[in-house]
Amino acid sequence: MAGDCVKYPAISRMMTQGVTESVFPGAVLLCARGGDILFHEAYGMANLTHQQRMQTDAIFDLASLTKPLATALSMACLIQTGRVSPGTRIGDVIPPVSHTPKAIISIDMLLRHTSGLPAHRDFFFSMVKETKRPRDLLRNLIVAEPLVAEPGDRQVYSDLGYMLLSWVIEILSGQRLDRFVLDHLYAPLDIRNLFFIDLDKAPMGKERLVSTQDCPWRRKTLTGEVEDENAWAAGGIEGHAGLFGDAASVHRLCCEILNALCRRPTRLLDPDIMVCLVQKEQGRDMVAGFDTPSKINSSAGHFFSPASVGHLGFTGTSFWLDPKSGLIVILLTNRVHPSRSNQKIKAFRPELHDLVCKILG
Repeated sequence: MAGDCVKYPAISRMMTQGVTESVFPGAVLLCARGGDILFHEAYGMANLTHQQRMQTDAIFDLASLTKPLATALSMACLIQTGRVSPGTRIGDVIPPVSHTPKAIISIDMLLRHTSGLPAHRDFFFSMVKETKRPRDLLRNLIVAEPLVAEPGDRQVYSDLGYMLLSWVIEILSGQRLDRFVLDHLYAPLDIRNLFFIDLDKAPMGKERLVSTQDCPWRRKTLTGEVEDENAWAAGGIEGHAGLFGDAASVHRLCCEILNALCRRPTRLLDPDIMVCLVQKEQGRDMVAGFDTPSKINSSAGHFFSPASVGHLGFTGTSFWLDPKSGLIVILLTNRVHPSRSNQKIKAFRPELHDLVCKILG
């Protein structure tokens, strides 16, 4: 958006500082009050090797933003149509789970990370040996994986839970997650640049794609290939990771979420269901599909209200939206390019959010 750097120089200076101090090679920042975009600028490089400059319409690997922006909202759509409820037990949906300790896990537990499943497992080491049906192997491995807690007892952020949710979506709808989310969420909202990249199909053009790590395991710089190894081994489409998109498309979807949480007219999402999903449970920061500002060391900084929701992605992506002020901040970076070891964004992100809130909030 022309003139944003001049209109809000302090925000632009901080983003430029993020590049010069190697917090990230490049980034796109979009700040809005509801549907009114106040700031939308690109900084630095999308690819260091080729000196490809970042553009505002750059396509990022959104990493765990997949969880709220694809998987959780798909579940909200299924709840809305009556095909499932938050209390539905996965043993009643996924036959291989029905006679295991996981049978009593509810959809709500999976969404809120209280299922008792572990945070992560390196399943991809086994999956790369399975050339025909790696996703089936992934699901068998999850079914066999022991729980680390009793379902409902405690909150453990879990990729595995969202892999199970994508399986639930596929069983109930007859569509793989990428098709379901396109047909029932993105297309009805006229969102064109949120999508999964199917690695079993011909690769797409890389002109707008942002690079992530120089992967020692895959022996190449990843561009248009999902960073997360389990999602990659499954073909690029999973419930915890695999979504790609640009800032403008994330903003359009955030506006629909914001309107639902404010009980304003929406095009698709049911406000009653969305408000129910983001109700906090005592002592827990994560709600169904989203994170909320923690009281100490929140990535959202100090000024987003307790009613705010958002999420972080491993690749350096994030969004936060505040139903009280209407403020939406979307920060998309390639902080893992060329190496995952760069952790500077942890200190940068809350400082940026504080500055944006002071100027725009």
